Amino acid sequence: MQLSIKEIAKIINAQVFGDETFTINKVSSFEDADELSLTFASDLKFLKKLDKSRAGAVIVPINYEFPANKTILPNILRTENPKNNFFKILAIFNPGKNPNKSIAKNACIGANAEFGQDVSIYSNVYIGDNVKLGHRVVLMPNVFVGDDVTVGNDTVIKPNTTIMEKSEIGCSVLIHSGTVIGSDGFGFTQNSQVHEKIIHAGFVCIGDNVEIGACNTIDRGTFGKTWLKNGVKTDNLVHIAHNVIIDENALLTAQVGIAGSAKIGKNVIFAGKSGMSGHLSIGDNSIVGPCAGVLADVPPNEIVSGMPHMPHKLWLKISRIIPRLPELRKILFSLERRIEKIEKK
Repeated sequence: MQLSIKEIAKIINAQVFGDETFTINKVSSFEDADELSLTFASDLKFLKKLDKSRAGAVIVPINYEFPANKTILPNILRTENPKNNFFKILAIFNPGKNPNKSIAKNACIGANAEFGQDVSIYSNVYIGDNVKLGHRVVLMPNVFVGDDVTVGNDTVIKPNTTIMEKSEIGCSVLIHSGTVIGSDGFGFTQNSQVHEKIIHAGFVCIGDNVEIGACNTIDRGTFGKTWLKNGVKTDNLVHIAHNVIIDENALLTAQVGIAGSAKIGKNVIFAGKSGMSGHLSIGDNSIVGPCAGVLADVPPNEIVSGMPHMPHKLWLKISRIIPRLPELRKILFSLERRIEKIEKK
């Protein structure tokens, strides 16, 4: 496939500085780009190296200023949000395989199932009773869909995914391989030193335009629902416990763990390996740093880090002290001995 600079500029609404007729046939990272590649540079460290790039064309910020010494540069496309526009072109060069829009002969389909138009159900899919699939839903091989599940239009569920009974999946949702939605929560009562299982009678509700990473586990509510609202994105290996509510456009990166009945506000970001205790809340637009443990409520618009969590700036000070603790310990013991000698005199 080939696109001219002029065609690319039209797609991403860019200003062209260079040869509009020049054609590229691939998209590449900044380091790997060659004379037929399109790449992007949005950070200063890459913008400084534009004159060394071998790329045929580079997408840069709209406010990029050309160097005064008239250094030879690649073809330049100035636009708003270079990274986002670069990935628009990447999608054109990598359209993906079209679903087959058919139902495999060896798919197992229960009673009273309702399917919309152009559904794609691949080999070895199991669909329980009273399941409702919207238009253009794609269920890849070995997907399990339990009884009374609903799936909205244009949702794609990748191989080896389990959707347990009563789950509600919205429109334009992407669920990656190995994820389990609607498993029982970790609930037990102790009776005569024996742990007895609590029945989980709730369900999971996932809103529209949600993306769930590979190997997530999202537990059903004990009562009521575990709820991921519109626009939520999770990375791989995320665990969300029973009755958690995650508000719109929150972002959970790899290995995040959220305990039961926690509430997460809009646009909240959890960095890798962070987590929070149950029955707590995090306000809108807050950020939880990597490996942090949230043990109390966090107000809106806060950045917290550390274990237990604290304001991020305070954690930065503490983290700089930690490597010096052995040295400070020696100094402290030395001072104690000196004080003892002075007191004896």
